[in-house]
Amino acid sequence: MGCGNGSSRVFFATAMNKKTIREIEVKGKRVLVRCDFNVPQDKQDLHITDDRRIREALPTINYLLEHGAALILMSHLGRPKGKDEKYSLKPVAARLQELLGRPVQMANDVIGDAVVAQAQALKPGDVMLLENVRFYPEEEKNDPAFARELARLGEVYVNDAFGSAHRAHASTCGVAAYLPAVAGFLMEKELNYLGGALENPRRPFVAILGGAKIGDKIGVIENLLPKVDRILIGGGMANTFMLAKSYPVGASLVEADKLDLARALLQNGATKLVLPIDWVIADRFAADAQAQTVTATNVPNDWRILDIGPATIQLFEQELQNAKTAIWNGPMGVFEFPKFARGTLAIARALANLTDCVTIIGGGDSAAAVESAGVADKMSHVSTGGGASLEFMEGRALPGVQALQDK
Repeated sequence: MGCGNGSSRVFFATAMNKKTIREIEVKGKRVLVRCDFNVPQDKQDLHITDDRRIREALPTINYLLEHGAALILMSHLGRPKGKDEKYSLKPVAARLQELLGRPVQMANDVIGDAVVAQAQALKPGDVMLLENVRFYPEEEKNDPAFARELARLGEVYVNDAFGSAHRAHASTCGVAAYLPAVAGFLMEKELNYLGGALENPRRPFVAILGGAKIGDKIGVIENLLPKVDRILIGGGMANTFMLAKSYPVGASLVEADKLDLARALLQNGATKLVLPIDWVIADRFAADAQAQTVTATNVPNDWRILDIGPATIQLFEQELQNAKTAIWNGPMGVFEFPKFARGTLAIARALANLTDCVTIIGGGDSAAAVESAGVADKMSHVSTGGGASLEFMEGRALPGVQALQDK
């Protein structure tokens, strides 16, 4: 059994210093809740293909309803340019209604007198969902007048959208200037798991980093190096490290402007950074490309690295074997192509098989990988925020968290 089932209810001994919904009175109040309902949909009929983010919001929503609140929920969806029906939150309202087993009123807008009247007519136990907050450009500009308009809808503000907490937007940050602002349970859970791993990990502490670019992860590597026992490097970012060590990388993706930085990181983390020892390479970037496995010293000139090889999988599995804390962000290869997904799926399964370890999946592609490997429920925590968890792992303050009231 993976450690997730044994430890998924166990938080690290870390104190999140922000007030939560447990510490405020919500009975008879209209509570404005920022959720992260930015869910993937198929292009054809806008059917929601993964409702994890909606399900993760249920503990907060149910708690507030059980304690006599009326709810006004808000979220963004995608990156609309103005009001665009294909980015409407109507499919989210329908799915949320199914999951809650109670009606969810859909507002036709985000702000304005009609929406305020609809909010003020809510009774305890009622739920209303605003239209996509990004239909207004003022949202992403964190416009104070827009934030004040949002604040008119509620009497208390709850931020439960960890996935958007790294954005200083009106609905994630600005509203907190006008209403008492506290964290929901998902926000608390995310900060407890990620914060606990960084502040007070059980050891050995192993980080696995992948993805295409070293540039996206420099801050993470620099912040993690003093804290971890090992960092296992895969994905496209590993190519830049290999070239920095004068290994051949063929026609692979490399960030030439980051080579000096990669050398410096290799020097600083000499005993901690673990690089691949073999590769699965392809004659072109395509799902049906010809593939072969080669050692790290034998990449032909016109071939490209698309996954870690079997010997590297074995090496990484050995490094993870005794881990007590493991955090993963970024795939090991081009895992959207089945032929080059083996490394990523192997890491997902290796983490699922750890029995006495807190396993944290840092959102984004890593979350998609544990889902497609069918092991998401074996992890201690699967983050709902790729970008937010990355910035948190870099040690950066998240505006959406900073805006909340301290305990």
